[in-house]
This record gives sequence, structure tokens and C-alpha cells, in this order.
Amino acid sequence: MTEADVVYSDVKFTKSKEKATVTSSPNESTYAEVKILKTEPSAGSQQQAAGGSKVTAERVAVVVLSALLLAAVIALGYICYEYHQTTGHLQKLTVENAAMRKNITETRCEVIMVQKPCPQPPADTCHKCQEGWEQNGPQCYYFSTVKLTWEQARERCRRDGADLVKIESEDEQSFLMQTLRDKMTEPEDKFWIGLTDSVTEGTWLWTDGTPLNKSLTFWSKGEPDNWTGVNNENVDGEDCVRMGTKSGSGLKWWFDKSCTAPQKRICEKSAVTGRPTCI
Repeated sequence: MTEADVVYSDVKFTKSKEKATVTSSPNESTYAEVKILKTEPSAGSQQQAAGGSKVTAERVAVVVLSALLLAAVIALGYICYEYHQTTGHLQKLTVENAAMRKNITETRCEVIMVQKPCPQPPADTCHKCQEGWEQNGPQCYYFSTVKLTWEQARERCRRDGADLVKIESEDEQSFLMQTLRDKMTEPEDKFWIGLTDSVTEGTWLWTDGTPLNKSLTFWSKGEPDNWTGVNNENVDGEDCVRMGTKSGSGLKWWFDKSCTAPQKRICEKSAVTGRPTCI
């Protein structure tokens, strides 16, 4: 025990009277020194105080973490909102741009046809598509509403002097995607294009026999996967390509599919080209 743990106190005791007639004087008092120990706090009290501090610290930590999590959720929601807004605006601009180019092409042809005076036919050429076909530059596209196998779809295109579409640029892929979104009724409502590896597995060829340019492909994530179905029920795998998506952004929306699965189709042929005549 240390010196600091001891408290000294003076206690005065008075001698008892020997006789009733005798009274002790103040000088006869006896003093005794008594040591009183300080009271130590019990272990239970210390544990209770420590426990209370720990609980308070945990509550503060939970409140802080909850606030940070809420702030992160709000920030993430705002970022997602901005992303969808930007994507929607970009898609709208793309559609408007395609429509504007189509209108400009048609208007230009009409102006050339009626220009006066006209001593000789204009040197400019004009591209036109027949009714029911969509025009993009010098090419015309037909989007069917009937579902056929890949071979049947190609035969129908050839009857109209066309073939299944061959995609040769990002501009063409963008035009087709924007057009398809207006024509699709559900996510699986996709369209055949003229690409297949039915001759040699893994060697993708267009219908005209030219190989796929590997630097210009638009496969969706994980495609092509040549899926054989459950318990290999699709023994031939997936050797033909379809495209389309009802939502989403970007241009990578090609999917390999069994050539015998009925799908809609996209036919492509060159627009009618000619020199306008004076009228």
C-alpha cells in the first residue's frame, strides 16, 4: 500500500470519570492516530464503465458507417441516372440522324427530278429504294415479320434480288440496331444476318464467301458460344448468326444460334441508281 492510499485522522478520547466530583481537565485528553484506507472502486463497477464506453463507441461507429453507406447509395443512384439519361439522349440523336439522312437523300432526288430549266439530264445520280424497304446511303434493307430457318430466310431474300445482310461498318451496324429496336416486340425477337460457320466450325463467312473481318465484329459478351443445349440436345451447335436487342447501349449485339431455329430476317440489296431525267 502506498503512502497516497492512507488518510490520517486525529481522534480525541476523554478519560472516564473516577469520581463524580472530579472532572478531568482538557489537558488530560488522549489522542490516538487512526489510519483510514481509501475506498477502491469494485471490479464490477470498472467493468460496467468500460462496457458502457465500448457500447457507446460501437453505436457511434454504426451511425458513421450508415451515413457513409447512405451517401454512397445516393451517389451511385445519381451516376446511374445520369448514365441512362446520356445513353437515351445518344440513342435519340442516332435515330434522328439516320432519319435526317434518309430525308435528305429522298428530298435531293426529288429536287433533281423537278429542277428547271433542264437542257440536259443532271450529272448527279440518285439512290432510291422500293416501297417497304429502308434506305441507308446506297443500300436498301428489308426487315421481315415472318420467322424462318436461316436457309429459308436467305432464299426469301434472294427471291427479291437481295441476300441476308452483310455488315461492313459501324455506321451500318448502328443503323440496323436503331431500326431493329423499333421493330422488335420482345427480347428474343431477333433477326438473321448473312453470317455462318456451317462449312468449317469457327470460320465465319458471309453469304458471298468473304471471311469475317475480326477487327470489325459485334459479338455480344460471351458470344459466339456454340451452345449445344441441355444434354447436347442441339447436336449441331449454333452455326448461324442473329442480331438485335430491345434495350441497352452499344453495338455488340450478335448471337450465334442454331440455323434451324425460326427467326426473322434482314435482307440487303443496292438501291436503284440512275441519272434523273428532266420533266
